[in-house]
Amino acid sequence: MLKEQDFGRPVANWTPPEPPTFDILTGQYAHLERLDARRHAEALFRSYKDDDAVWSYLPYGPFVTLEDYSAWLAGVAAQDDPRFYAIFNKDSDRWEGVASYLRIAPAAGSIEVGHINFSPALQGTRAATDAMRLLMEWAFVAGYRRYEWKCDARNAGSRRAAQRLGLSYEGVFRQAAVVKGRNRDTAWFAAIDSEWPALRTAFSTYLSADNFDADGHQKQSLSQLTADVRVADDPMLT
Repeated sequence: MLKEQDFGRPVANWTPPEPPTFDILTGQYAHLERLDARRHAEALFRSYKDDDAVWSYLPYGPFVTLEDYSAWLAGVAAQDDPRFYAIFNKDSDRWEGVASYLRIAPAAGSIEVGHINFSPALQGTRAATDAMRLLMEWAFVAGYRRYEWKCDARNAGSRRAAQRLGLSYEGVFRQAAVVKGRNRDTAWFAAIDSEWPALRTAFSTYLSADNFDADGHQKQSLSQLTADVRVADDPMLT
């Protein structure tokens, strides 16, 4: 006798979400705008110019001249997937990074965050965390079921950042790409919609003014606050 097949749980009343069309997101410490070469290229180029290491794991860059960077930025800014945003740090009053949505798949309810490039000035700041919170929050509020983060498996900093933000480790795809003439294995992380309420609380607690002392040092780390939400941690980081 044939066994009854298991097709997975039904997804009741499923309606695919809309793709992102917004141009602005504003939070406590960060402000995001749809990337625009005329508005953002010079400030961003300046923020990156003293540290070529920010380009190490990206498939483009570094850019030697503002003209080269502006031309590249204008090209990617015209696309809807990936859909790029510039990140403004309210504390420093400067444009200091970019991030994008990509592999936007409304029918599957899946969306990825990537092309993340934080300048040295933005790295480790509350604005950087707030920018990531804003993008994750929009995705889940819009109705996406799955929020992905993928990075070069050798990029320990990106893997640590994904886990800190509450995304669970899902494994490594071997020989997933060739980037700048080198093999890339890709590490996968994701959060799902049922985890968002707890992650939202973790972000709110972390970004609260009460969580920082007079010198701006955190009292509770975001990694601690998201630990109970993550279903699997990255073995590379243990």
